[in-house]
Parts: sequence; structure tokens; C-alpha cells
Amino acid sequence: MFDLSHLRSFIAVAEEMHFGRAAGRLNLTQSPLSRQVQLLEQSLGVTLLERTTRTVRLTSAGRTFLAEAHRVLETAERAQQLTRRVAKGEAGVVTLGFTSSSAYRTLPRVVSLIRTALPGLDLILEEMVTVGQIEALAARRIDLGLLRPPRMALDDGLRITLAPLLREQLLLAAPQGHALATGRQPSLRDLDQQPFITWAPGGGSYFVDLLTDLFRNSGIVPHIVQRVNQTHTMLALVGAGMGLALVPDAARSIHMAGVVLRPIELPDATSTELLLAWRNDNDNPVLPALRALVLDAFADGEGRSS
Repeated sequence: MFDLSHLRSFIAVAEEMHFGRAAGRLNLTQSPLSRQVQLLEQSLGVTLLERTTRTVRLTSAGRTFLAEAHRVLETAERAQQLTRRVAKGEAGVVTLGFTSSSAYRTLPRVVSLIRTALPGLDLILEEMVTVGQIEALAARRIDLGLLRPPRMALDDGLRITLAPLLREQLLLAAPQGHALATGRQPSLRDLDQQPFITWAPGGGSYFVDLLTDLFRNSGIVPHIVQRVNQTHTMLALVGAGMGLALVPDAARSIHMAGVVLRPIELPDATSTELLLAWRNDNDNPVLPALRALVLDAFADGEGRSS
């Protein structure tokens, strides 16, 4: 079987049409160069070059093989370059899980950041709820996760790191024309007995638990009229006049008609949190650079523009 050195020797002779010039090009003497070409011909079982004491000429098989030899070398060089870049963390494949609410603001920032700083990276995105991301990390189906603080205890054997990435305040979403859509800053007490739209347990268990605790601790009992899985659906129902809602600040990116988003007075430290998660034993070479890139960009808890 021939190797890449045989191909390089043949290409040099075929392009120079002269063994002496080809040998100089490759920093070889003519004898080993001639031997390389002979070994290639023996491996293929065909004559590639017609030689005389004065001339060298390609056979028809040689002309065909020359084009293929160039393609093989180009492919091998690309493979070498890519392998080196992967080993240095400059290229490769990373699968990133994300929650639906992170897609409004945080995910686009993260994707833009990665595409700018690591253009050789192939990024695969998977939308999942937090529990699904923890399971996917455990099964090594994803490399990183953008998720909410999980409510269940993590198995120590999983060796998953959860790093704070972003904190967002909750905003009041009110229908345009509603009494709480204008005037003084609303407070949590204003939601008592008000028609309220919230998350369904399956799609937004983090928010369900957050609001349940918030209302219970404050003695507030809103009248829940609808439970949905997505923030944009919630805002659409608010815009239709069905009720009020509390949504993360990222909802400002949705721009839903007929909806007013306002700061609301809440107990201290009431906010939503987004985490970056990964397995400590993930040996994907690009992961350390990518993690550092994202964590640094969000070091202020808001995400700096890249």
C-alpha cells in the first residue's frame, strides 16, 4: 500500500516532468525519488510515467491518478489541521442544552460569542427542560447546559458543576389599559385575587416552585386562570386580557403587542437564576476554552456584548 510520501513524490515529478528538478523540490536525490515512484506504481499495478533518458511523460493512468493524488493530499492536510485545532481546543463539536426561556436573550448572546471567538467550532443546540439537561449530561448526550437551578439533589457520582451565569429580576406583565399597567410601581400585594397566568409544572417547574414559594411566604393568593409552558404563550394571553403574569426580564426581547412589562416590588433577593452546567470528567478538548469564554462574558451577571 502506498503512503503520502509516495504521492508527494509522484506529484512533484508529474508537475516538473523532470526527476532532477522534482528531487530538488523535495530536497531528495534522484535515486530515492525514483524508488518512491516505482513503489507507487507497483502498489497500484499500473505505469504512471513513461521514462526515457531525456523525457518524462504521464500515461493516461498517470493523468487520472494525478488529480486523485492532489485530492488525497488535500484531504489529509485538512485532517491534520483539524486534528491539531481540535487538540488545542480551537475546533470540534459541542452540544449545548438550553431551556426555552434562555432562548430569548442569553442563548443568542452565547451563540454569537462562540461563533466570533471559536469559528471552527460546530455547535449543536438541544432545547430541554432542566431535568432533561441533567439527565443528558449524565448520559453524555450534551456537553454543556443552560439551565435553571435543579430542584432535585444531584448524584455526587455524576460530578456535574453548576456555575451561576445570570440573574434576572421578575417583571409584571399586564394587559395594556389594565390599572397596573401605568401609575405607581406595583407591588406583590396588588396581585392578590387577581386573574393570573403562570407556568405549567411540566414545562416550567422552576418558575412554578419559585412563584409558589413567593406567594405562600407573602400571603398572596392570585386567581390562576391558565397554566402554559412557554413565556411567549403567557405574554400572548396577557395581551388578550386574560390576566397578569410574572415573567423574567428576558421577556423584554419578545415585544408582544398589547402587553406592558413593569418592574414590581418584590421581597429582597427575589430573582430568577440561569446556570451553566457541565460534567467535570468531560474530556472534549474544546470545552475548557468554551466554558471560560462564556463564564467570562457573563462575569457581571448580565452578559457583556462581544
